[in-house]
Amino acid sequence: MADGITSHNTELNNPHVRHGNRLMAMHMSWGHDTVFLTDRWPGNDPAMFSLAIIFVFCLAFLIMFLLRFEYTKPGTTKVGACLFKTELYTVRLVVSYMVMLAVVSYNGGIFLAAVSGHAVGFLIFRSRLFGKWDHE
Repeated sequence: MADGITSHNTELNNPHVRHGNRLMAMHMSWGHDTVFLTDRWPGNDPAMFSLAIIFVFCLAFLIMFLLRFEYTKPGTTKVGACLFKTELYTVRLVVSYMVMLAVVSYNGGIFLAAVSGHAVGFLIFRSRLFGKWDHE
């Protein structure tokens, strides 16, 4: 009985979680050997990790793009417009959850890619830097 309690306490104090036959860090790391979204991707290949960073950046950028269609113009109460908004909301929700799952890989590069994608997307699609904001 005491061994079960001791082993449980040791697992709670361990900053790593076993993920298959690999240990997954539960703190921010900066290496390219990380796991997110799937067990084998990006793995320990630096080229695949670079592709993963670009992928997460593009997903975060896509979220900000989809937010452009958040508001409807006055007088658009048709069923088709409502279904279109529902589809856009669902796509944005799925992409947002994918970015969230990537960020909880606790990899610094992935985190910075997500934040940068949101920031660049906001700069282009939501700020007034490149013209009048559509919803004012």
